[in-house]
Order: sequence, then structure tokens, then C-alpha cells
Amino acid sequence: MKFQDYYQTLGVARDATQDDIKKSYRKLARKYHPDVSKLPDAEAKFKELNEANAVLSDPEKRTAYDQMGSNYKAGQEFQQPPPGWDAGYEFSGRGAQGGGSPFGGGFSGGFGGSEGHDNSDFFEALFGRASRAGAARQPPRATQGQDHHAKVLISLEDSFRGAQRSISLRMPGTDAQGHLTTHDRTLDVNIPKGIRAGQHLRLAGQGGAGAGSSPAGDLFLEIEFEPHPIFRVDGRDLYFDLPLAPWEAALGATVSAPTVEGHVQLTIPAGSAAGRKLRLKGKGLPGQASQPVGDLYAVLTIQLPPADSDAAKDAYRAMAAAFGTFAPRAHLED
Repeated sequence: MKFQDYYQTLGVARDATQDDIKKSYRKLARKYHPDVSKLPDAEAKFKELNEANAVLSDPEKRTAYDQMGSNYKAGQEFQQPPPGWDAGYEFSGRGAQGGGSPFGGGFSGGFGGSEGHDNSDFFEALFGRASRAGAARQPPRATQGQDHHAKVLISLEDSFRGAQRSISLRMPGTDAQGHLTTHDRTLDVNIPKGIRAGQHLRLAGQGGAGAGSSPAGDLFLEIEFEPHPIFRVDGRDLYFDLPLAPWEAALGATVSAPTVEGHVQLTIPAGSAAGRKLRLKGKGLPGQASQPVGDLYAVLTIQLPPADSDAAKDAYRAMAAAFGTFAPRAHLED
């Protein structure tokens, strides 16, 4: 997909105030409104203006856009945002079940689109679809403070053991002159043992301030795991790739295998093929409440020794002679 330069679309500078954005949008919207404009591209241009305004007029969306778009130019190929790109930002106005991502795309809930408009693929990659977010909006409350949400990254080890961590959050907003700014704060958070990616932690009274003496709203933290150098997470189960030498896979072996708690000895059955999964029961994420503990799966791979010496090449030639009738591609032949 192509990167959309919303500042260029609205004809404003990247440090434009919110009032500058509003004025430019109104001026251009009058010019290109399909009901009044005679220009052949008026409808498409008006759609682009609406999308750009939906992003730049909202400090939270604009912060997300600026973060992802600082290294792109209009029309340049844009890649899907990486996992966890939106972590550490606090935002307002979503229900607890709407997802903890302030910036949306690919996650549960998110900002959602500008309802009633056919948004571009680029917009939806960042902010998600309007239909998903529509049901996630927080019902208005007369006096109690608004609930806030954020996505935070924790290590796999924090979930495995439980931990207390200091979490830094940034909340987008505007200053008195209408320039984009952020408010930073740090909170001490207890990470429960066994928490999974996608679950929420509720911090009572840490959301928006209430009116007068009314209580503040709550802060909901959506958990996401930092990328781990060894393990992949699927629910409560963990996976990792276990390389084997060809003779270990063919003849069987006992090898050292990693777990979150340390290494264990794992028996490799003779005749194991690449892709086979060996289960280490109960070595996944700890259970919570009625949920059982997860398992750990070793996914077998076959690693060939390099033929980087005369002796190694002779060994491969001897293997080829010993297995002369072996036909690995027989199933591909007519």
C-alpha cells in the first residue's frame, strides 16, 4: 500500500496547530464538496480530505500517524506496522472490552475509522475498521471520569513468574496554542503470574479526572509480550525451534532443550522428521483461575553440517554412496 501524506493533502505544515488544520480543511472541503464542485476528481479529493482531517484533527490519531510516518514520503510503499508499535501511549474514550490499543490497526478495537466514509487501506492499517470500533465506544457518564487505555509490553518471564514494573505512558494532547504535545507519567504496576497477551489490567482511579468531587475513571492496560529470542507464544502454549543434526534425527538422541525455567534433557525419537513437534507438558505459561497451565512444544528442524573441508566433502560423498537408492523427489515425478 502507499503512504498517505495527510499534511500534504490538507496543505498544512507538520507543526500546524489544530486551528490551522480546521481552517484548511473547511476551506478545501467547500472547494471539493461533490454537491457544489464541478471538478472531475472532486469526489475522490473530498474523500481524501475527510480521511486526512479525521487523523490530523484528533491528537491521538495524529500522534500515531506522526510516529509511523516520520520516515515516509507521499506515495512511498508502506509496510504493515510492526507488533507492539503502539505500546506506551495512553488514550481515552474506549470501553474495557474495546481493546487497549490507542492506534488500532491489526489489534482489538483501536480508534476505528471515520464512520460513514470508505477509508483507504493505509488508514485501516493504522487505525482499524470503523465497524470494529463502533461497538467499542464507552457509554458517556455524567460526572465520573473517563476510562483511559494503553497497551504495554512485558517480557515473557514477567508473565511466567509475576513481577512489579514501572510503566511509562505518554498521552497525546494539545497545548494552549493548539500544538501537538504529550503528557508523560510513570506508574508502578503488579504483573500477575500467568497473564496472557490481550488480557487487561485495571488500575482503579488512574483514568480521567471526574467532575467536581466525582471519582476518576479507570486505566486499562492491555498486555502484549516483547519479542522473545527463543520462544513464540500461542495462548498459554510456547513454541521454539530445536535444531538437530541429521544423525540425531535419524538415530534418536537425548539433547539439551531450553524452557523458561532453564534447560532440560529431551529425548528425540529415532526417525524424527523436520517439523515434528515434541510436547513438554506443563512447561508453558502458568494457569490462572480455572485455566490450565500451558505446554511447551519443541519444533524439530534439521541442520546440515557445512561441506567446508575436504574431509567434510568426503563424508557427504560417502553418505551419497551409502544411500544411493534414496529418492527424496520421487513423489514429484510423473
